[in-house]
Amino acid sequence: MIAEKFEQVFGRRPDGVWRAPGRVNLIGEHTDYNDGLVLPIALPQQIVVAGAARPDGRLRFASTQGGDVIEADLAALTPGSVPDWAAYPAGAAWILRESGYDVSGAELLVDSDLPTGAGLSSSAALLCASAIALLGLRGIEVAPDEVARLVQKAENNYVGAPVGLMDQMASMCCTKGHALYFDIQEMSLAQIPFDPAADGLRLLVVDVKAPHRHVDGEYAERRRSCETAAAQLGVPVLRAISVDGLDDALARLDDEVVRRRVRHVVTEVARVEQAVELMRAGRLRDVGPLFTASHVSMRDDFEITVPELDVAVDTALAAGALGARMTGGGFGGCIIALVEASATESVLAAIEKAFADHGFTPPSPISADPSAGASRIS
Repeated sequence: MIAEKFEQVFGRRPDGVWRAPGRVNLIGEHTDYNDGLVLPIALPQQIVVAGAARPDGRLRFASTQGGDVIEADLAALTPGSVPDWAAYPAGAAWILRESGYDVSGAELLVDSDLPTGAGLSSSAALLCASAIALLGLRGIEVAPDEVARLVQKAENNYVGAPVGLMDQMASMCCTKGHALYFDIQEMSLAQIPFDPAADGLRLLVVDVKAPHRHVDGEYAERRRSCETAAAQLGVPVLRAISVDGLDDALARLDDEVVRRRVRHVVTEVARVEQAVELMRAGRLRDVGPLFTASHVSMRDDFEITVPELDVAVDTALAAGALGARMTGGGFGGCIIALVEASATESVLAAIEKAFADHGFTPPSPISADPSAGASRIS
């Protein structure tokens, strides 16, 4: 129990325990910075933070994974002043204080069963759990979507990662048995029923264990391509281009690479809309081909897959999956596959065999029941 571990580290019982889940995106990749649409679910895997208040303005951070207790002064926090993983809880404290919330010093112990480096947003979950712990220790209530916006600013401006808002919104605002339909342009949220088990289905998430090649330069290039295209087309963001207007837009662009990037974004936004319509109509099996089309677009037009992702997707489809795609930013991470529940083991076995045949590191399946967003545990 984390409360006992907290007492071992800090010599007293915690005042409370909070949690925030990781996420997996069902569909809608690289649409967020184009003001598009995304459709994530929260995972059962999560970051858990036990905390106790301090009256002296000192912050002390520790992890159940070991290592030294890291200390900082709340009043002296500046970007870059706290190293390594502790930059995330420190960033949460920094943004809350900068935003006028009367948070205090604290001792925080972090525990996790969320895989790191798999593209499941462990960093966003750590920020969210830390923020709600710091707020909870002072009895301050803040709406979940506002917490998400605050910790995104912390990740951008304190940690220095230029992330969008999807991960934080998913961790804070998802509900059990639903996907979160997040329209970035409108800043609107809707809960879409998503319960594969009720339809005799299962959503498989498979960590392909590829070295995560999410190189900053590659990500930045994709974003620059989108911004360049939008400027050439005279629109603020690519969300403004409809599927009906896609051919005309592509004809106005000279660079073939930029054309491919635009085609992915515009068609991916449309796929999110189609997926939501099908899920609302109870036609979950029909969402499978959209997953597959999304993967093809990311492989051929956005060029963000790696061999492990492609082999896992192709093998899942050959083994009977209704649809499969890479999920996340690309260059490593995970795939998702929508499968009949009865085919779960055979699809996983096929992927494992294919990886062995290719000499890849064995993949790892991850439980993916759509779960609830962040909350206080005790």
